[in-house]
Amino acid sequence: MIAKRIFGSDAMAFWFLAGLFIVTVLVAVLNLATPAESALHVPTYLVALLGKYLCYAILALSIDLVWGYVGILSLGHGAFFALGGYGMGMYLMRQIGPRGVYGDPVLPDFMVFLNWKELPWYWLGFDNFLFAMVMVALIPGILAFVFGYLAFRSRVTGVYLSIITQAMTYALLLAFFRNDMGFGGNNGLTDFKDLLGFNLQTDGMRVSLFAASALALALCYLLCLWITRSRFGKVLIAVRDAESRTRFMGYRVEGYKLAAFTLSAVMAGIAGALYVPQVGIINPGEFAPQNSIEAVVWVAVGGRGTLVGAAIGAIVVNFGKTVFTGVLPELWLFALGGLFIFVTLLMPKGIVGTVPQLLDMLRSRKAQNAVAPEPPKTEASTPAGE
Repeated sequence: MIAKRIFGSDAMAFWFLAGLFIVTVLVAVLNLATPAESALHVPTYLVALLGKYLCYAILALSIDLVWGYVGILSLGHGAFFALGGYGMGMYLMRQIGPRGVYGDPVLPDFMVFLNWKELPWYWLGFDNFLFAMVMVALIPGILAFVFGYLAFRSRVTGVYLSIITQAMTYALLLAFFRNDMGFGGNNGLTDFKDLLGFNLQTDGMRVSLFAASALALALCYLLCLWITRSRFGKVLIAVRDAESRTRFMGYRVEGYKLAAFTLSAVMAGIAGALYVPQVGIINPGEFAPQNSIEAVVWVAVGGRGTLVGAAIGAIVVNFGKTVFTGVLPELWLFALGGLFIFVTLLMPKGIVGTVPQLLDMLRSRKAQNAVAPEPPKTEASTPAGE
């Protein structure tokens, strides 16, 4: 009864969350409760890798919310992801204290190396976990709100909006590369020690971060599912399909677009915050425009406007990236480009959108063959005279 109320007739949503729960439990048990020499043991590096995939899935969900349901093709969501990552990185750097290379109890190592005399004002408060987590969501949200307000009020749409979102993330890339910004310059933030007093390198902490990523993915998915099925979500779809008509009906289109865009940025920031302690570093490379473009490819491959497809696409494509960059690293970009072209031309609805369609076609064809009338049998003519 509860599952029916939450998921309705959407069996795919139920199975996605059920599969996510089962995989999370199995990975945790097989990592912590099996010996390292066992064939069933899941190594810790694989736990961290799977956790990274889940963070990418949250980022893909945030993009699908605005692209698949509002029609906003953002090529700058990597910026919100990176800002959330820097927020978490600043907290983790403040936790190092005197254990750094230079032993300064307040200043991070890179500030001591660059001869900074005091902690910048925008680093204050990041020694508190709750404050840092608020900033992880607030900073990307404020940036998205300001950017979206200016863009949507000016009625910038289509490819022009995509270009300026990419320009935004490129501008942040150049800014964070500067040493005088106070974020570690080209090297970024790294050498993290612990989180909430727990060593980041232990198996238990790796599993906990993986489980937290899975929980965040499930909650973000349920939130997006609720939004897209609500009246608010119906208006978003109307804006996507016929923006001018929706505006003429009296809806404040800019407000709906701004709300969805800001919420998606907050989700991307949360994904970045979960990503950083699992990979152990955050640097300006996360702002690179190609990262945002890759995230759009994940959504297209999985299935735009399906939510489940966005998450699955992120996991599948990044798993392929891990395999290809290990076996044939020089061919990975060609494989990614070929995959995007293949999906665009032959599977415009992505994996999740195309596979059920093909199954329905096969079922209908099988049903038609089952009810087709048999051709009438002709009786053999008997010879004359019998």
